[in-house]
Amino acid sequence: MKTLQELVRENIWRLAPYSSARNEYSGHEARVFLDANENPYNKPFNRYPDPLQTELKTELSRVKQVPAENIFLGNGSDEAIDLVYRIFCRPQFDNVVAIEPTYGMYKVCADINDVEYRPVLLDSSYQLNAETMLAACDDKTKVIWLCTPNNPTGNNLQQEKITKILERFEGVVVIDEAYSDFSSAEVFRTKIAQYPNIIVLNTMSKAWGCAAIRLGMAFASKEIISLMNKVKYPYNINLLSQEHAIDALKHREDVEKWVKLLLLERGHLMNAFRELPICEQVYPSDANFFLARMTDAQRIYNDLIDKGIVVRNRTRVQLCHNCLRVTIGTKGENTELLSALRQYR
Repeated sequence: MKTLQELVRENIWRLAPYSSARNEYSGHEARVFLDANENPYNKPFNRYPDPLQTELKTELSRVKQVPAENIFLGNGSDEAIDLVYRIFCRPQFDNVVAIEPTYGMYKVCADINDVEYRPVLLDSSYQLNAETMLAACDDKTKVIWLCTPNNPTGNNLQQEKITKILERFEGVVVIDEAYSDFSSAEVFRTKIAQYPNIIVLNTMSKAWGCAAIRLGMAFASKEIISLMNKVKYPYNINLLSQEHAIDALKHREDVEKWVKLLLLERGHLMNAFRELPICEQVYPSDANFFLARMTDAQRIYNDLIDKGIVVRNRTRVQLCHNCLRVTIGTKGENTELLSALRQYR
């Protein structure tokens, strides 16, 4: 790996971060707050939230088995994705390499930040080729984007191929594990001490059932986390999101129950799809959704919409022609979907 200073944009390396009022007295007891131009009334919403989410990170560290100093929290995973570009990639100069198909925000953020995005197609089994990925890189490639389990394909990427990229690529490798709670594969967030060039993403939106609070996380070396904290907006996670996340993390048994139910429903729904005359193939899944190739995805999608049922039409995504992405719902929702599909003509 190149040194962190070699990888980081020069202006970011020199950046003097905004010093919030709450940071300046850190480490001291305080009773009277007259430092941040806040309204003294309407407690507790009158006060700015903890800019570094200390209590939440302590609880998250216990659950995720990662030291708090190695955790960044963002307004959804999308904030962390955008920060990677802002920290490492010089507009109109550097580039990134990503698997294709995959989560669309990697490319959107590249376009927003005016950074060249180089997609590398997966094979027919939706697996990556490490040599092809590395061959797409040059001396201006700062980041490689990997998503496992991948979206929209649903499958885990082969870990030995990810490891090969980690060991040979000199830049930063971002591994998005948003759906890892539904998979039995080993997670890469436990390997950040072994591989200082990785950033592992995760979220409260999927298994934790907290999409509405918009809480994403990144696990990385404390040096990379420090850079992300330096560039982020001062109070990026609001008080309500922090409090709800802390409460959710204290009820991990609920999440374990939900995951078991969803995996059971996933098996039933995928088997039922295989029996549908309008379904040509159901792809393996390690997530809370699966990809299915249909006879006419657009017409089937429109028919479901007319019945008030929404799935994701991925037919315009590379390697996903005529494919629908189906999220696992409750047993009742899944039954309603199957009933509509069985009536399709």
